[in-house]
Amino acid sequence: MSPAGTASGGRPEKRRAIIAGARRVFGRDGYDRAAMDAIADEAKVSKRTIYNHFADKEQLFQAVALEGAQEVTDAIHRLMDVHLLKILDLEEDLLAFSRDRTAVVTEFPDHFAFVRALEAEVTRIPRPVLDRWFAAGPQTAHERLAPYLAGIAGRGLLALDDPETAALHLTALTTHTVTQRTLYGALPLSAEETERILRDGVAAFVRAYRPA
Repeated sequence: MSPAGTASGGRPEKRRAIIAGARRVFGRDGYDRAAMDAIADEAKVSKRTIYNHFADKEQLFQAVALEGAQEVTDAIHRLMDVHLLKILDLEEDLLAFSRDRTAVVTEFPDHFAFVRALEAEVTRIPRPVLDRWFAAGPQTAHERLAPYLAGIAGRGLLALDDPETAALHLTALTTHTVTQRTLYGALPLSAEETERILRDGVAAFVRAYRPA
């Protein structure tokens, strides 16, 4: 399969409209049932315009998956820089990061509707698309968080044998718990319940990794 979006060229604004429309249709209808006619209607372009940018539905789905994952990854990376480079109060700074990281779900609702559809149809999605999604998306989020935790450990604030494992633990105790409970924002929790989960998760993480 050729790289995503390498069919004959077209205007960038048309491509953005196609990606946005396809994200909504895939999120609503899933991969199998999503029709190119429906995507064209949602994007307000002709079907021919879609094929000027993408060779087929598989290539379009891959572009939607990877570009959405990259947008979310970039947003979370900025949060890591804000909260984890300068630690003043370990537990409170980790909590502030976890709050903002969890709130990303509400900032990208179409992307996370797409994620729900992707997970529901995972056995019907072409394996090369899934492999690229895993490499770009949440499956590797711990690898991007690990260097920040290693830097905190280097200041003597955490005791880590394996920063990537610690990153998995922090994610599982905080953001992952909320996103699984809410199905990526489809069934929102109260602000109080979300805060309780995050605060308890951060406290458990700090207890586990605080230096002796």
